[in-house]
Amino acid sequence: MESWRKTWREGVAPQLSDAALESLYRALLTDDLRLLQGATTTPPPLQCVQDWPVEAACILGYCGWQGDSLGTVNEVSEYFAETCFEADRLLGEPAAVRWFLNWYDEAPRDEMRRGLLGEVIREQALRGFVSQPRFPGAFPCKPRKKTRFPCKREGGRR
Repeated sequence: MESWRKTWREGVAPQLSDAALESLYRALLTDDLRLLQGATTTPPPLQCVQDWPVEAACILGYCGWQGDSLGTVNEVSEYFAETCFEADRLLGEPAAVRWFLNWYDEAPRDEMRRGLLGEVIREQALRGFVSQPRFPGAFPCKPRKKTRFPCKREGGRR
């Protein structure tokens, strides 16, 4: 198993709330551009902007921001630091979370999304629930009127 995946499964995912996993699922599924790679937050976590609202965040920050309703740069930065510290403790190694964060920041975006979407679905299933797509276009067709073949497209088959 890859180091990033082990770190996610044993150090990061167990800490995330169900709401955080759901928000991450939606972000990965829709390629939400507010999910940053290579930075913790936008605006950056500086003292002079600590009370500003977050506009975008890395994977851990996004979970706290969108899933657990944190709002400011300071709140999200603290959530990030606490999550990293706890992941290191769970894994029994100082800075162990780096294996996950380095992969997350350096992986091509599509590869990162595919890998993590599978991991989020896995974690949700372990907890006894699975997200259902709730987005326009998530299903191949919508019935327009009651007919015997509501999903039949032009040219015949589904």
